[in-house]
Amino acid sequence: MELPVNRWTHPGAILVATDLSDLDRLMPVALEQAAETGARLILLHVVASNTSLLADAAALPFYDTSSVLEFAGSQLQGYCQYARHMNVPCDAVVREGKATQQIALAARQFEAGRVILGTRSRGKLGKLLVGSVAEQALRSVDLPVITVGPEAHLPVDRGAQEPVILYATTLRETSRASAALAAKIAADQKGRLVLLHVLPPADEMTRKGFETGSHSLAMRELRQLAGEMAAEFFPNEQNVTPVVVHGNPSIEILAEASGRHASLIVLGTLRHTVFDNLTHDRTISRVLAHARCPVMTLREPFEVADSPCREKQAARQ
Repeated sequence: MELPVNRWTHPGAILVATDLSDLDRLMPVALEQAAETGARLILLHVVASNTSLLADAAALPFYDTSSVLEFAGSQLQGYCQYARHMNVPCDAVVREGKATQQIALAARQFEAGRVILGTRSRGKLGKLLVGSVAEQALRSVDLPVITVGPEAHLPVDRGAQEPVILYATTLRETSRASAALAAKIAADQKGRLVLLHVLPPADEMTRKGFETGSHSLAMRELRQLAGEMAAEFFPNEQNVTPVVVHGNPSIEILAEASGRHASLIVLGTLRHTVFDNLTHDRTISRVLAHARCPVMTLREPFEVADSPCREKQAARQ
């Protein structure tokens, strides 16, 4: 199946869905991506239909939806003006309704090639949260979605630093779409692609008779994937580094991204797991909430019955 990788990596428009409070951290990412891809920015804020509050006998303060829409529009226009000053085309859109529905509608209307939105990290009792709008938006669009958590930041000046794109893969056949996306982004940025696969703890695998680390079946498959990505997108194989580690997936992904100063983490996510209930997938939710760089997720097809990475499946049984 032919994949629209070029449209994903060179979008005509990037939709930035914002609750207004997160614009200060979303805009640096959006402006950088717009500058890299030549895309225009669409800043979208959705006002809930039930925002209007009627004054009651206790004389609660009254405000109507129109004033809320006007305020949101003025907030977005200030950021649009700044983007235009940076030579990035930018338009503001304020709509009323359900946020997730309006995000999906706007993505189709403006033919967006990707979506940028914010997440939050922790709620009461330290519970990991991504945010209900972010979760539902991830389910509702078949586009690369970049989430920018509270801990994400962009370096002030990369200078001569080579961009590093970290792609964390389960080594399923269906992950080729997100692998190609990550490789194309790294190649366009003249950077390096790191392919990461996390296996169960080494002692656990050894007890069950599986090879570990660089001798594992996973590493052989990862090297094959690295060769394919290098041949298609890079001038030589040195631009792609396969890495296999053992441990907790979310911890290892975050550690590798931090240690390698990754500018972007790319994750392929399966419909029947993550997108059925994102908050129940601890790996994805923790990476989204705590990554120190933006995280791009791409919803992939349903999982095939026979996963190539048999070591991981067997080791967890």
